[in-house]
Amino acid sequence: MGGKEEEEGQEPKLKQQKVVSNNIIVQFVSPEGEPTGPQLDVPTNVTAQQCQTLLQGLLREDEPRPYSFYIDDQELGGALVDHLKKHKLSVESLLKIVYQPQAVFRVRPVTRCSASIPGHDAAILCVNFSPNGKHLCTGSGDTTVRFWHLGTQTPHHTCRGHKSWVLSVVWSPDAAMVASGDRDGAIWLWDPTKGTAIGQCKGHRKFISSICWEPAHEALPSRKFCSGSKDGTVKVWEAGTRRLLYSLGSHTAGVTAVIWGGEGLIYSAARDCTINVWRSSDGSMVRTLRGHGHWVNTMSLSTSYALKTGAFNHKGERPGSDEDAQKEARKRYLEAKGGQTSPERLVTGSDDFTLCLWEPGRSKQPISRMVGHQQLVNQVCFSPDGRWILSASFDKSVKLWDGVKGKFVATFRGHVGPVYQVAWSADSRLAVSGSKDSTLKLWDMRTRKAAVDLPGHADEVFTVDWSPTGDAVASGGRDKVLKLWKQ
Repeated sequence: MGGKEEEEGQEPKLKQQKVVSNNIIVQFVSPEGEPTGPQLDVPTNVTAQQCQTLLQGLLREDEPRPYSFYIDDQELGGALVDHLKKHKLSVESLLKIVYQPQAVFRVRPVTRCSASIPGHDAAILCVNFSPNGKHLCTGSGDTTVRFWHLGTQTPHHTCRGHKSWVLSVVWSPDAAMVASGDRDGAIWLWDPTKGTAIGQCKGHRKFISSICWEPAHEALPSRKFCSGSKDGTVKVWEAGTRRLLYSLGSHTAGVTAVIWGGEGLIYSAARDCTINVWRSSDGSMVRTLRGHGHWVNTMSLSTSYALKTGAFNHKGERPGSDEDAQKEARKRYLEAKGGQTSPERLVTGSDDFTLCLWEPGRSKQPISRMVGHQQLVNQVCFSPDGRWILSASFDKSVKLWDGVKGKFVATFRGHVGPVYQVAWSADSRLAVSGSKDSTLKLWDMRTRKAAVDLPGHADEVFTVDWSPTGDAVASGGRDKVLKLWKQ
């Protein structure tokens, strides 16, 4: 009896071995769609780690870096045979494996609130880490801009000058200045080391919705920045003299977002449902992008992270001289863009519940119109590597999209209120979201699931940012408390 059972038990094992011993022809394909090396005959039980070894042998890189592998947009996690069975793929035809470079460093997930720092007398409306990850700045409804000491987790400087709510605080790419805009249309420049005002820029008639600095690879030290306002104009300023260089006034409704791109273009989104593309050198209009049926609320560039951090690497270090730092900033920008000839990609989110993906330097037609949200899209954000897009919506969900083709990838559900903001970790493997439900949630891009739930705020979480060095997340909201989250 026992022998018979043993024989019956052996049969599936033999069959399994037969499947495992099969071979399959694979072709490694670059993110741009180019074949890498010859077609390879490999066992079906090859793992993602072994694919890594094979690919590094084909690429012959001086400094090997980690890669992730995708078959028909599905990530290869374990053995190839398990992936083939799960997705019912044939072993008879050529299997194309697309590889994506990953960050050589890994950011650990934040798991706890390390500090709750009071100080503001009204809701915290914006929070922003410096490009080197060493400093933190917040703007609040109490009309102050505050700088915080990350080492001691205490207030550092309180900057007074604004007469109304501070809606935007943005660091220059060299971390030497902070520009802040308020509800009255005033812009102030601050010295973050001393906590003193450098000066004020006057010109806008209504609230400042967005501020963006000229990229570090174009000019270092940072000299210029642009601002968008509800008065329908985009203004470009000289930071040293606080002088208005030119005003761009083609929008027929309030400007909601501005981005100073790396290709000599400025992008502005507005409530007139359009996105205008301007030449930063002289302020002339290049083209208008039309594709949304309602207000355009938010924008992000595939190179936004590299433009924000400038010459600073993931450790917060940069070359000593400005000339070397500018070269390093250009190198980091080109890596983020995907090479000299690759275009910047722009994603926009709207009150019409959709996103649009563009190549604004090349065409006025969208690459993809991305539908799926059931409510307005509040924020869109490209991952630091430009591979993914996250969108936060009032439908209580966060959605993940392919950053190259605009295809839908996954929906992250868990929040029970509108999601206001999302922020990526520097290695593009994790993201954090803040919601009206008073919680933050940490999402894992590999598992496509919530990794950590971070309750703690007493009310709505309006703003969230992840340090470029990866060691802390900062959040603020209606409860007036700045919270720092660490590993």
